[in-house]
Amino acid sequence: MIATPAGSPKASPRTLTPTVETVLGFVNTRADGSGRRELFGDGGSFAAWLAERGEFGGETVVSDADAAVARELRDALVTVLLAHSGDEESLGEPLLRAERHLRRVGSLYPLVTVVTAGGVELASPQTGVPRVFGTVLAAVTTFAQSSDWGRIKACRNPPCHFGFFDRTRNGGGLYCSTGCGSQVSMRKHRQRQRDGGGTPSSEV
Repeated sequence: MIATPAGSPKASPRTLTPTVETVLGFVNTRADGSGRRELFGDGGSFAAWLAERGEFGGETVVSDADAAVARELRDALVTVLLAHSGDEESLGEPLLRAERHLRRVGSLYPLVTVVTAGGVELASPQTGVPRVFGTVLAAVTTFAQSSDWGRIKACRNPPCHFGFFDRTRNGGGLYCSTGCGSQVSMRKHRQRQRDGGGTPSSEV
C-alpha cells in the first residue's frame, strides 16, 4: 500500500521517497553483465527476493511463469526510465511497446483508492503475486503524479541501465554514477580517435 498522508510537507526533489524506493527496488533486479545477477530468473529467485521486501507482503509462493511476468513488467519500466534519460535506442518503437505493455498490465492488476481522514492511498486489492505487481503499479502511479516523475531514470551506460533517482539541481543526470559517466566519455573519446585515424588534427 502506497500512502500519501494529508498535510505532510512536500518532499524535496532530491528526497528518496518510499514510492521511489519501491520502483527502483523492482527495476534494479536485472543482470548487467558486470557482476549484478538476475534476481527474477525463476520462481525460486523471485520468491527469495520477495521474502526480503516487506512492502510486498513478505514470502509469497511464486512460479517460473510469475517470474517471467515480473521480468516483462520490469523491462518495460526500465525502457520508460531510459527514455527519461534520453537514451535514443529506447525511444520510438521500443518505448511504444513498453507503454502498450504497461497499459495491459494496468488492466490486469487494477488498483483501489482508499480514503481516510489521514490521507489517500492507492492499494492492490489482490493477494499473492498479483498484489506484488499491483504494489509496483501503485508506487509508479503515486510518484508519477508529482512533477518529479522524470527524475526516476535508468543509466544510459550500456549494459548498466541501473535505475537511479536524479538528485541533480536541474534534473539533467544521465548516469547512475561518475564511473558510468567516465566509461561513456572514454568510449566516445576512443571512437573519435578511430574516426580520425588516431591522429589529432593540427592547427595552423
